[in-house]
Amino acid sequence: MAGLVEAQRPDLVPVDRAALQAAFAAFGHRPQFFMAAMGAVLSPLSGHSGRFEPALQQAAEARQAQDEAQMESDYLGLKPTEQAVLWRMLDQGPRFRPYDAEALRFYREKLGRPVSVQQAQKALESLRERTPALVWKSARGEYAVEDAAMHRWFQVRRDAGTWPPAPPNGTLPLDDE
Repeated sequence: MAGLVEAQRPDLVPVDRAALQAAFAAFGHRPQFFMAAMGAVLSPLSGHSGRFEPALQQAAEARQAQDEAQMESDYLGLKPTEQAVLWRMLDQGPRFRPYDAEALRFYREKLGRPVSVQQAQKALESLRERTPALVWKSARGEYAVEDAAMHRWFQVRRDAGTWPPAPPNGTLPLDDE
């Protein structure tokens, strides 16, 4: 992208490649959002003068804030068992096993009640069937969070001591009905 900008806009040479890489990372490594923001900040109609990289970074930060607000809203909209399963998935990453003894113990600790394998299966299927889906299942039966940016959101919140998200007006009921 830097080479393309430099070829088409000599007035912007040299392009700060590190800034572009940082913005791409802030967009969650999603080319569609990065390219849309690049087009917007480089447009003559954008009103930006001077360097475009700071405007691109601002767009990335704004998109990241929107994404995180959406992730929080999605998480809070889940049933308690779905929240516990997603929490475990985010915490375990590629080591996630939905039905082993450790996972069932984790769900019980978070919910304050036992969770059966069937209930965990139902929660996983519900997470897969959402629009957009929160969970992906491979042909080999392995599960992963659909949006990799959700892992970063989880890690930042966990490290800051603000995990799990809580509804603004208190806690959710502990049943899935």
